[in-house]
Amino acid sequence: MYNMNPKKILVVEDEADISELIVYNLKKEGYEVSSAADGEEALEKIRKGDYGLVVLDLMLPGIQGVELCRMLRGNAKTEHLPIIMVTAKSEEVDRVLGLEMGADDYITKPFSPRELAARVKAVLRRLGDKPSGEKTLTVGDLVINRETYTVMKRGDKLDLSATEFKLLLYLAERRGRVFTRDLLLDAVWSDEVFVEPRTVDVHISRLRNRIEDEPSNPLYIKTKRGVGYFMDADI
Repeated sequence: MYNMNPKKILVVEDEADISELIVYNLKKEGYEVSSAADGEEALEKIRKGDYGLVVLDLMLPGIQGVELCRMLRGNAKTEHLPIIMVTAKSEEVDRVLGLEMGADDYITKPFSPRELAARVKAVLRRLGDKPSGEKTLTVGDLVINRETYTVMKRGDKLDLSATEFKLLLYLAERRGRVFTRDLLLDAVWSDEVFVEPRTVDVHISRLRNRIEDEPSNPLYIKTKRGVGYFMDADI
């Protein structure tokens, strides 16, 4: 397992002025910050370091940011290393591509230093919400039991199907991260061959009806318009 120090951040950005600006502002927030100008240098530093988060530009010389993200997610030692993708492109396809490759969040240039710092703090805050070996997971009024496949809300047992439970647990263990329908299909319906993306919408709707006080104004499972679904990290 990669040893992550939440105070250490690696900024991977080939434009020197932007890199210096990001490094300077994150250091002002109290982080230990290093930089890399391309994917090869970033990989070398990550192998030798104990970074707690990577700020990764989408467009890089050599190894592209998306490919570097895929490589980190495909390595058992760095698969949980938090990544914030930075891109000059605002099109939905670029945002979705970064998220599908495993980025925890994205930010579009130009951005304010305050916004980046807030996103870094939010992602790092979720480090403690990664999947663990604990029997139960508590989110707001929900108590999710991994062993008995049951969910309690304010002492009452909720009637969830096995698929609804898997979907809820998957989102709860990764609070704050946005998932496309395809990613949820791969994670929750991985053993089923013919499943349409619309299936995710149906199960999200059913799950909201069971766990939310107001399904039309959900507290737990929210929609990121044009991208997918996520469970609020601030619950």
